[in-house]
Formats: sequence, structure tokens, C-alpha cells
Amino acid sequence: MPARTALVTGANRGLGFETARQLALLGCRVLLAARDAEKAETAAEMLRGEGLDVVSQQLDIASDESCARLSGLGTVDVLVNNAAVLPESDENPLSAGLLSRSAFAVAPGLLREAFETNTLGAYRTIQALAPGMRERGYGRVVNVSSGLGQLHEMAGGYPAYRVSKTALNALTRIFASELHGTGVLVNAVCPGWVKTDMGGAGAQIEPEEGARSIVWAATLPDDGPTGGFFRQGSPIPW
Repeated sequence: MPARTALVTGANRGLGFETARQLALLGCRVLLAARDAEKAETAAEMLRGEGLDVVSQQLDIASDESCARLSGLGTVDVLVNNAAVLPESDENPLSAGLLSRSAFAVAPGLLREAFETNTLGAYRTIQALAPGMRERGYGRVVNVSSGLGQLHEMAGGYPAYRVSKTALNALTRIFASELHGTGVLVNAVCPGWVKTDMGGAGAQIEPEEGARSIVWAATLPDDGPTGGFFRQGSPIPW
């Protein structure tokens, strides 16, 4: 594909870091974004050490002001909304003792926390960058979602994470509809249960494999799908 500029959120480690690497290996100039500027630069330096075109970008997706500044970056062709939180995690002090992660035990504040990052974070970045994509007639937006957000298989547990990812899927459909025919493709991807800090040691998929699903959606041809939910390049139910 032609040389493109891609921005990947939450890319200082795990799935985001591997996605940044794979996009850079394909010839993209990658803006490696993270809330902590020092961690973003450390991760970018690692990839530059591999000869890749990667620069760091401080970005707090939970901040309206931080995301609004993205419109001043210039051309961004690909947006990967990877950054996410799992507020019911055992390691999160806000949820200490809530080992069951039941909807009866999780405080509404944790839903707001998850929604702020997992849903509104993507909303902010799309609002900042998609208008430029539309004007240029090319763009790829990938919302990194989860099978836990599928209404098709919705169950109990992890209520904050589930609700926030279901809402992210809805945003995918909304933006895909509003950008239909403009050259901007918007899709959601479930990378699977990936071995990251969030996924834990029991996860079944290596970051390299999970990232390939994301990169597939980030590099779709002009006649590729939009408004879909995919795992490993195949559609899955909402």
C-alpha cells in the first residue's frame, strides 16, 4: 500500500506496541501514542532501534483537550483505537475485593471509568481525526473491541468492560454509516484473548497473532468492508 501515517493509542506496550510494530514493518509512519510521554518515547525508541519509522505522541484519550490537539498533527490516514482499561481487574484498588466481578458488586463509578476510556476515548479520537480522512478521501479506523462486548454471547461478569465495549461497537456502526462512501472505512476488531498485562498469563493468543487481526483492518483495500465486527479477518456477530 502507499506510505501512510498511522496513530495507535495505548501503544507503549502489549497489543498496541505490536500493532505499531507491524504497521511500521508494512511501511507506515507510526505515531505511537500513550498517556505517559516518557513511556511512549521509550517504546518508540525500541522500534526505531529496529529501523522503523516510529515517533512518540503523548495522548490522554480521557481528556477532551488532549484529543482535540490531534487535529493539529497533519495527515493521519489510519487510526487504531487500542487503549482500554479493565477497571474490575484484581490489580485495580478501586475494585479490591470484588473478585466475583458481578454486576451486583461493581459500583456504577467503575462503569463510568470504563466508558470514559473504552468508549468516549475512541469517540474523541475519531471526532478529531476522521474529518481530515473524509476530506482527503481515505481513512481506516479500527476500534479494538472484545468478544465480551458481543450482545450475541452476552453473559454475566465484567459489567463495566462489557458495557463499554458494546457501546464501542455501536460507535463503530454509527461512524461507519456517517462516513459511508467517503473512502473512510470504520470497523471493530476482536483480537481474541491475548497474552498482555490485561489478558493475563492464562490467555491463549500471542500479541503477534492478535495484532495481525488489527493490522488487517487497518490496511483494507478501498473496496473493503466497513461497519463490521471481525476476528482474524472473518465477520463475527455483534
